[in-house]
Amino acid sequence: MADFPLKIRLTEAMKAAMRAQDKARLSAIRMIIADIKRIEIDERIDVDDARALIVLDKIAKQRRDSINQFRNAERHDLADKEAFELSVVEEFLPQPLSADEIAALIDDAIATSGAQSAADMGKVMALLKPAMQGRADMSIISKQVKTRLG
Repeated sequence: MADFPLKIRLTEAMKAAMRAQDKARLSAIRMIIADIKRIEIDERIDVDDARALIVLDKIAKQRRDSINQFRNAERHDLADKEAFELSVVEEFLPQPLSADEIAALIDDAIATSGAQSAADMGKVMALLKPAMQGRADMSIISKQVKTRLG
């Protein structure tokens, strides 16, 4: 099933959740599909897997931020709901990169772009983002690149 386009996998997962009468999972999957459809309507495009990964990555980041805020406010019920939604989103994201893979990609991007200082960080990040989207937290990657170039 992993070879199918992401939108088809989401639709099939939604159908399976309906059949299983898993309301929480169904709600989370519908939320993902709604975000993708909103982009398709707003931008009048057909979202491909690369763009869908960007959407999933953004949703995951929002869920992580919400979990932290709810836990700080001691709203564990809401944090648990967000954590469940995050787990559903993560099912559709590709396998995360290991620390070694990240280091190798950063080294390759720095070498390819010819970056010498932090002023060249944009060039490096432009090369890294497509390769790492949905597989690593880009804010952490940005800090690592800045450290290497700084």
